Amino acid sequence: MKTEAITTPINNAANQIAPLLDRATDQASALAQRGLHAVQDSALQLREKAANTGDVTVRYIQNEPVKAVLIAAATGAALMGLVSLLSRSRAH
Repeated sequence: MKTEAITTPINNAANQIAPLLDRATDQASALAQRGLHAVQDSALQLREKAANTGDVTVRYIQNEPVKAVLIAAATGAALMGLVSLLSRSRAH
């Protein structure tokens, strides 16, 4: 009889908590699915933008080859200058 007095409230509490845990699990799963879909959508948009940027770049190079070469050369020179500056500052 004493055991029933202890186990009955515990069983009642467990019966009340179980549906709450199930609901929390379902909500967490739904939230994880929404997050996964958001990441997938963002990745798709990023791929599309990268492809579009590549197409625009190719068209620019085809239409303005001299400017494209000059821009590439200037960018390379600027990067080399920056690398040179950084390597000197670390040497000191």
